[in-house]
Amino acid sequence: MRKTTLLLPVIAFLSACAVGPNYKAPPLAVPDQFRGASAPAAPIANREWWAALQDEALESLIQEALATGYDVRLAAWRVEEARAQLGIAKSEFYPGVQAGAGWSKNHQSEFPFGPIDDSALYDVNVGVSWEIDLWGRIRRLKEAALARYLATEEAQKGVQLSLAAEVAAGYFQLRALDFQLEIARRTAEAFQGTQDLFDRRLAAGLASPLETSSAAASLASTKATIPELERRIAAQENLLAFLVGRNPGEIKRGKPLEDQIVPPEVPVGIPSDLLKRRPDLLQAEQELVAANADVGVAVAEFFPRISLTGAFGGVAPQVSDIFSDGKTWSIGAGLLTPVFQGGRLKQNKRAAEARWEQAKVQYERSVTNAFSEVATALVAYEKLAVTESELSRAVAAYREAFRVSNSRYLSGLSDYLDVLQAQRQLYPAEQALAQTRYERLATLVGLFRALGGGWEEANRAS
Repeated sequence: MRKTTLLLPVIAFLSACAVGPNYKAPPLAVPDQFRGASAPAAPIANREWWAALQDEALESLIQEALATGYDVRLAAWRVEEARAQLGIAKSEFYPGVQAGAGWSKNHQSEFPFGPIDDSALYDVNVGVSWEIDLWGRIRRLKEAALARYLATEEAQKGVQLSLAAEVAAGYFQLRALDFQLEIARRTAEAFQGTQDLFDRRLAAGLASPLETSSAAASLASTKATIPELERRIAAQENLLAFLVGRNPGEIKRGKPLEDQIVPPEVPVGIPSDLLKRRPDLLQAEQELVAANADVGVAVAEFFPRISLTGAFGGVAPQVSDIFSDGKTWSIGAGLLTPVFQGGRLKQNKRAAEARWEQAKVQYERSVTNAFSEVATALVAYEKLAVTESELSRAVAAYREAFRVSNSRYLSGLSDYLDVLQAQRQLYPAEQALAQTRYERLATLVGLFRALGGGWEEANRAS
């Protein structure tokens, strides 16, 4: 007992150490400011950015997707699986206890006329085994399992963020198609009026067949775009329904495209904050932590494993006598150490180190890509604002040209082909303006996604 008492502090001291490298975050080249950003300010992505867009229909869709979307539900179960794996790793710290019981009956006689011996035996035993984690193998296993669990939690947040952005972009695409359909119908109605006018003037001998044919062609071309837009709208509605976990069906609308809020500037904060907020970067770092712990596990395999075992039980012909007459017990310690493995342990350590290097490169790559995504979205948002402004002026000019040409025609100062020409130029300009407004909104959503915020509130809401 004295030897055991003296040995316990030594075991406790050794168990406080774990072989292998302790994790240190790799150095990163972090810029002071995002390219294309104005002065640093508190990033809007720290909040539920979809609420800042002030469209109740969109907000409702996103909340529904975060609650019932298939990707979110899959991610939640991946977190549960990782949590269970962490529990398995933690269980290695505790002794394993097994119990067993048995019954046997023997029949023996001497040939040919000897006495007959019938006997029955009952046995019950309890066994205990416990590996002493001297070198930290089990602790490194737990460290790796914890990091992978945390990585799945970050992955879940990333899925929520991506899904919210995908729903928002899909919703804006739907509103853009609605707006383009409205433009097409309004233009077709105008062309219909032109053709009706030419038909009457042709019947009265006041118009030429060329004017009538031109008006008919413009009407037919515009009307041909209507069913195509309706097809795309139905497909977009079905896609949004799938994202929120519904069967195909209509989607409730909120603000029209032209009334959607498009802020002139988006505060993005400083790049170093991105490392603490963006889920995919936090996930990549946790995977790096797990890979580092795996190296420690591989190093621990070079050292012997020490385990304590114990057993207690009894054997007797009667159940009531098992723990009175037939008690048995044993206690022991074992050591298992590698002697010759043909280089397996060395190669296993090399493989673990290579996986750590891969995880390190992947982490650095993810960080650089995140900075690039934010910078690209900032530049795109700024340039699309200029494009939208110019297209708005172009649409206003085409509308004025149409008004003037129509007035001149009614005054007999010009041919109606000038009116048709103005109408033909106005229609694609309006469509291009609608598409640019959508692209600007989609870029805004992409910027929110690149900034990596909003999932804290989403988790609390769900």
